[in-house]
Amino acid sequence: MMIYQTVLESFQKVLMYPVRPTTLSLLFFLGLCAASVADEELKPFLGAPIFEKQRLFNDQRYPNVVVTKRGTLIAVWGNSGVVVRRSVDGGRSWGKTVTVSGAGYHGGGTIVDNGSGDILVFVEDRQPPAPLTLYRSKDDGKSWRAEKTVIGEDINGNVPSMHMNEHGITLTRGPHKGRLLRPSRFYASKDGQEQWPQQYTNAVHSDDGGRTWKSSDPFPEKGTGEAALVELADGRIYYNSRVHWPERPQNRRRREAWSLDGGQTWKKWKIVDALPDGDQGRPYGCMAGLTRIPSREQDILIFSNLDTEASHRERVTVWASFDGGKTWPVKRLADAGRSGYSSLTAGRPGTPSAGRIYLHYEHDPFKGSHMARFNLSWVLGGELTGDGDLPDFKLIKERTGAEDRESGCGL
Repeated sequence: MMIYQTVLESFQKVLMYPVRPTTLSLLFFLGLCAASVADEELKPFLGAPIFEKQRLFNDQRYPNVVVTKRGTLIAVWGNSGVVVRRSVDGGRSWGKTVTVSGAGYHGGGTIVDNGSGDILVFVEDRQPPAPLTLYRSKDDGKSWRAEKTVIGEDINGNVPSMHMNEHGITLTRGPHKGRLLRPSRFYASKDGQEQWPQQYTNAVHSDDGGRTWKSSDPFPEKGTGEAALVELADGRIYYNSRVHWPERPQNRRRREAWSLDGGQTWKKWKIVDALPDGDQGRPYGCMAGLTRIPSREQDILIFSNLDTEASHRERVTVWASFDGGKTWPVKRLADAGRSGYSSLTAGRPGTPSAGRIYLHYEHDPFKGSHMARFNLSWVLGGELTGDGDLPDFKLIKERTGAEDRESGCGL
């Protein structure tokens, strides 16, 4: 009762009159339970530091990784036909390659529909701009079927390409709950450096399970492409993009913006000084990974990209933000070798994937991929960046258990 008595006395001093213990009891109980729930959500990602990696694919390019409703990991891959591998034990082992499409480019933006459980993979016929086919799995990634889909024009009259972006998400909050949302980009009339000033990144969203899609407004900066997005605890969408146009200011740094309307418009865009955009020896970015650790209240984001001054792609690294992308106070090297595009996802609570973060990345581009699995404790042991403060997660261990015993939340 010591914690309870201290809070009771504090309330009485502030309010200048006695507080009925029975009145405070419910508020105190609910407050402790809320803190306990938040702590319990993070506990699986803490503990002793863990980092493991293994070879996953032996050739080709373009990674995504997602976690299904059942907790199965789906690694998507390929630029000459698209395939997946599945893991039902939290990434410890992986099944045989399953073909999604015998030809075509993986378009990124793989989505798990949290309502139906379906998994959607986008395949383009060739290097975009190119025709698109949507493939759907209804059996946890074991088999795939092509289907028609319709993607609408944006406010400029342009239909975006799907190539090449981080995976999409299902919105879980607010008036657009259940919406499927994935990053996309407009390529202009063809792919090439002369087109970069006309290109821009954006997103597409579906409110009917992926059968039809509406295009968002363009990202507020031209010359962008290959983006990632997450939903924050307050329902906002955090959007993080690569830069393709070398003449843009600080073109070796990432761009970010936010959406307040379920991914239709993008506001307050800015340059992210703390996050590099690919190898820093060239004015040319790199597709990055982004995920949010499952939590109802805490916006812990994990970002992946290259961290090197070289003029080639190497040193895939992860960064962590504890305030929804405002600051990135810690980073840790995942692989010192040649590397490239990357994708991230976080395990689902109550499934074999829980408590781990998964990084699928090109290992020496055009020569296959690796999959790393690690926890938040491993990231916390990395290098401080000077961009913001690092939380003390030791307090979680101290609170959980002690507060549960005081309040009865753990009973």
